[in-house]
Amino acid sequence: MFSHVDLTHRQQYILKATVQHYIATAEPIGSKALVDDLSVSSATIRSVMGVLEKAGLLYQPHTSAGRIPSDFGYRLYV
Repeated sequence: MFSHVDLTHRQQYILKATVQHYIATAEPIGSKALVDDLSVSSATIRSVMGVLEKAGLLYQPHTSAGRIPSDFGYRLYV
């Protein structure tokens, strides 16, 4: 699924969870929504989401929102 982009397992999981959440709800996902699925803090998830955002895989529609997948993020997910 993520063969041509070098992402860690955690980054892959967070991207996958973000895409699946957005498909199901059409709402941005925040770090707290993923805390139950991972054994890491919401700060760690926010950090990884920031890396994915810099890579162009996620974006934040506005400052106080969670993140949603970009077109590139969707393509990588598929």
